[in-house]
Amino acid sequence: MKLQADLVPATLLRRYKRFLADVELADGSMITAHVANPGAMLGLQAPGARVWLSKSPSKTRKLPFSWELIEADFGNGPELVGVNTMHPNAIVAEALAANAIPELAGYDTIRREVKYGAASRVDFLLEHPSRPPCYVEVKNVHMMRQPSLAEFPDSVTARGARHLDELAAMVATGARAMMLFVVQIGSSTAFALARDIDPAYGSAFDKACNAGVEAVAYTCRIDHGSIVLAGRVPIQP
Repeated sequence: MKLQADLVPATLLRRYKRFLADVELADGSMITAHVANPGAMLGLQAPGARVWLSKSPSKTRKLPFSWELIEADFGNGPELVGVNTMHPNAIVAEALAANAIPELAGYDTIRREVKYGAASRVDFLLEHPSRPPCYVEVKNVHMMRQPSLAEFPDSVTARGARHLDELAAMVATGARAMMLFVVQIGSSTAFALARDIDPAYGSAFDKACNAGVEAVAYTCRIDHGSIVLAGRVPIQP
């Protein structure tokens, strides 16, 4: 997935009210940028950090700048981390179109945001005339509390637990279902659930996997121009 050309570098001053961040631009001016990330963003809010922003061409948007990347060091040296939780679906859509996810290859059609469950929309529904449909939920991962180990979630997510229950319900009907974790940290070599942060999500994950829901985690290659799905990493118990 290509990022907007000429991302604007800035220095993070503070992130607050979840969706707002004050930053200082290279010319010394201070602006407020939109943060497309409802999570706690643990380890990614240090004042003084180097960040990169995209700018919307809209003349009516209240906050024209959006926070896209941050430079962070989780113990493996400085690296770029994607913080925009709107991007993983686009990253996965691009990878699916290129058959770059072996576990999800071989389907004829790919539909997005399809209604399912009680009142939800699945991120992707993959279909083939001779195969059961496959329901795919995508979760963004941007937390790393120890070198190389990415974790999810970084805050309590009742919505995420509900999605797991709904995927399990699809499996019970004879469909296939998968939870796909997209790690926007290139140095990740493994993934684990942050059970200490949200024990209920951990329990829902275990229940869903026991019911037949598949789970995979993929890391990303990130630079100032693009974010693309890279290799699969193991999920630790």
